[in-house]
Amino acid sequence: MLDQALKDQVKEYLKLLEGDVVFTLSLDQSENSEKIREFVEEVVGLSDRLSIEEKSLAFTPSFALSSGDRQGIVFSGLPLGHEFESFVLALLQVSGRPPKIDPDQVRRIQSIDRELAFETVVSLTCHNCPEVVQALNILSVLNPKISHRMVDGSMFQDYVDKLGVMAVPATFLNGESFHNGKISLKAILDKLTGQVQRPSLQDKPVYDLLVIGGGPAGATAAIYGARKGIRTGLIAKKFGGQVEETLAIENITGLAYTEGPSFMASVKDHVLKYQVDLMDEVEVQSIQEGDPLRVVTDAGDLQAKSLVIATGAKWRLIGIPGEIEFRNKGVAYCTHCDGPLFKGKKVTVIGGGNSGIEAAIDLAGLAKEVLVLEFLPQLQADQVLQEKLASLPNVRVVTNAETKALEGGDKLEKIRYVDRQSGQSHEEATDGCFIQVGLVPVTEWAEGLEKNKRGEIIVDQLGATSMPGVFAAGDCTNSAFKQIVIAQGSGATAALGSYQYLMRK
Repeated sequence: MLDQALKDQVKEYLKLLEGDVVFTLSLDQSENSEKIREFVEEVVGLSDRLSIEEKSLAFTPSFALSSGDRQGIVFSGLPLGHEFESFVLALLQVSGRPPKIDPDQVRRIQSIDRELAFETVVSLTCHNCPEVVQALNILSVLNPKISHRMVDGSMFQDYVDKLGVMAVPATFLNGESFHNGKISLKAILDKLTGQVQRPSLQDKPVYDLLVIGGGPAGATAAIYGARKGIRTGLIAKKFGGQVEETLAIENITGLAYTEGPSFMASVKDHVLKYQVDLMDEVEVQSIQEGDPLRVVTDAGDLQAKSLVIATGAKWRLIGIPGEIEFRNKGVAYCTHCDGPLFKGKKVTVIGGGNSGIEAAIDLAGLAKEVLVLEFLPQLQADQVLQEKLASLPNVRVVTNAETKALEGGDKLEKIRYVDRQSGQSHEEATDGCFIQVGLVPVTEWAEGLEKNKRGEIIVDQLGATSMPGVFAAGDCTNSAFKQIVIAQGSGATAALGSYQYLMRK
């Protein structure tokens, strides 16, 4: 099941085990049980510190990890794909290797004094799920009153349908819904304790350069500012930005292939190699012109001699009834994350650009039927994608389709659209709807800056905006193209532009 290269890699990790770990297997005669047995036996064969016992667990097939009083982590399914890292980290942490988290978070976890049984439904192709799984595994390792079970939705489809899960990650606590979507360890602890811990912005200096945004543009701007030797800060609602939602990246020069979360983790490490004051999970509310400039956030105010705004973009809403109401109940945006939950079902994709057609091609390999709705008279995707789509027998394309509503009861059941040529109204049953109509800049908060009709901040060749001392970069600006490498380049330009501005003051 594991190729030799991966076995060699795991064997190196297993040298870091602090103690013996027992795999408790709960299996039957099913094909999935045989797969789990094969996986566990291959891993156990790589270290004499690992052993197997068989015992009935709540889910079959499943396996649990334990070492002395460190227990409570269960994998119901094969932890491959994006969850393989979650498995390896759990194995090391159960053995006694401390998780790499802030000491204050350790204290908060260990202070919880009640029984908590977490469960997270995942897809192995979901790049957002591991953060949640790994955070809850850490809780289980550090507090014996807390347990966590990862459930592979594709392996336990009937159970997932019973829960009504239509988007991952979906987290439950003591049998009740706890959270839908990605959530950080800090946010989990805030929710459990009822005490939201905010970063302290008191006594912060006046920055020479303060970057707003933690995507490729913002990170690059911070690196360039720090390398110039000026006092640099970076503030972000969530470091990583939109790239965290990207799976395959194959167009960054020098990197033949990477994935969004791992790429941005490397970017963060790069930023932290310099003296950049990183303030994560803080949201900027406004900026006020002056000398110095004032930045108002939900955790307090900051001051800076120059700013680089790099807040990126977010998914565009199409503004129809049901779009918000059925989010995570049939309405989704990421086929890699949520596609496996619609295996054998009928799904709809709204959008005929590259992202929409790529989504339809992905879903065609899983779903019984895929309906593509495009507002314009022709699909807008690259020809090679259109040709691939046309070769798929279970995909139907409707152009000139204006989507009017998404409807249903507890979950999405049907979609209504109008033929823009004939005016005829249509209604189709659908189990899921993936909306792929592009992105909009995150600039609604940035009042006082000149923007175009799309809400993009207008910048000059140095990245300067209409407000003195304020620069901008990346997808939130009027750049002609929205690409990671272009965002990085514009981040460097804006930082150098701000440095030039400071030198001439």
